[in-house]
Amino acid sequence: MVIAQHGPVDLGSENRQFFEIPRNRPLDIALAAMTPERAAILAKPPRGSGLQPVVGDLGMPFIGHGLGWLRWGPAQQLDLYRKYGPVSWEKPLGNKTVLVTGPDATQVVVNNKDKAFGQGWDYYIGPFFPRGLLLLQFEEHMFHRRLMQHAFTRDRLAAYFHDLTRLVDDAVGQWEPNRQLPSYPTIKAMTLDIAAEIFMDADVGPERDRLNDAFIACTHAALAVVRHPVPGGNWRRGLQGRKVLEEYFYRMLPTKRASREDDMFSALCHAQTEDGRRFSDADVVNHMIFLVMAAHDTSTTTATTAAYYLGKHPEWQERARAEALARGDAPLDMVGLEGMPTLELVIKECLRLVAPVPGLVRKTVKDTEILGRYVPAGVMVSVDHWVNHLLPEYWSDPQRFDPDRFSEKRREDKSHRYAWMPFGAGAHKCIGMHFGMLEVKTILDAMLRNFEWTVPSDYRIPWSFSSMPFPRDGAPITLQRRIKLA
Repeated sequence: MVIAQHGPVDLGSENRQFFEIPRNRPLDIALAAMTPERAAILAKPPRGSGLQPVVGDLGMPFIGHGLGWLRWGPAQQLDLYRKYGPVSWEKPLGNKTVLVTGPDATQVVVNNKDKAFGQGWDYYIGPFFPRGLLLLQFEEHMFHRRLMQHAFTRDRLAAYFHDLTRLVDDAVGQWEPNRQLPSYPTIKAMTLDIAAEIFMDADVGPERDRLNDAFIACTHAALAVVRHPVPGGNWRRGLQGRKVLEEYFYRMLPTKRASREDDMFSALCHAQTEDGRRFSDADVVNHMIFLVMAAHDTSTTTATTAAYYLGKHPEWQERARAEALARGDAPLDMVGLEGMPTLELVIKECLRLVAPVPGLVRKTVKDTEILGRYVPAGVMVSVDHWVNHLLPEYWSDPQRFDPDRFSEKRREDKSHRYAWMPFGAGAHKCIGMHFGMLEVKTILDAMLRNFEWTVPSDYRIPWSFSSMPFPRDGAPITLQRRIKLA
């Protein structure tokens, strides 16, 4: 299904940075001038195959278009899509990488019918998150995923929910009104505390900064240009961060093996298959490090994005607040939270505009094809699904913040199965997506009930794309205590 447009796209909108490479700032002009157009084919298709070669642009020597991504994010990938179509290629950091954009091409890779696409994350995050669930593949991945599902059942989520609401209420209740709040680091500290208590039943207060710095070092190392542990480099900081995390989780492991608590760490320690197979100590530690990183980073980005857009669009803030206040003083419960449609619409639109995980990485394990283009074995494949969220073929006025596009009347996310996939898709779809949605909703509900907040009309978050997207300035918002009527 292709979406009909409701009018001309406003290129001066608040979201233009995701759609168009800026051409009027000195640094952007210089970077564009420095990047040559070097069209080339990836590989010659086998004779008689009827396949076409993948054509792309090599960009700068060795770096490829990496600097463009770091500077412009999805606008860079959208520009390549417009030039070369849904399947192209480049060579960032010397790696031949096929760029897959658009729902149809995404579907080929995610469905993986001929088992040609193995996981490709090892190159980027393997040294820092070894054998995390995202880095496993095929039968081994399915075995680990089935065991991990024990920690994400509906009953488990219900058990986590009481602690989640208490932690959020306590944290938000301490925010000071009538000043600018750096929303991203403030929410990030809260989500790390939530992950520690709910996932580990631990108080990380004294070690919060050390652990948070370790997680940041690991995620930022993924795109390091110098991929060796040289002093002062991101790669070395990532390896040092990994040691900090391993020491912390291995220190806690014996207690968790002996406990029968409801936290996720204990659940993984005791999960077993019908034939008695269980996770090794190394498996538990690897999965916990990856889960805590993924959970608190992605939730932080989404909650920050939602706070920003609700500050920019007070009509949506008031609509969501009215829904939150409608329950009166009754305690928040999962059923009630899941029944707040406005908050659901806002979060979905925020996930469309700012995908916390911008893409998926695979690697071909044998020769294959994508939409009639020949892709040889041993090639990295980057599925740029954030760009899928921005294509006018599938979204009406995609630059506009418009949560109602997800309403039952419109359901633009149904224009294609892979038009909107912030949690990934297929066998590797995010195992914690339901917990993540509950967490973000709980944070926003507490904010709406306690505060009103604004963002200057001319303010735009300066997003960094050096890892998961995050605001370079902390995304400040101005809080005012909400006047509660008797």
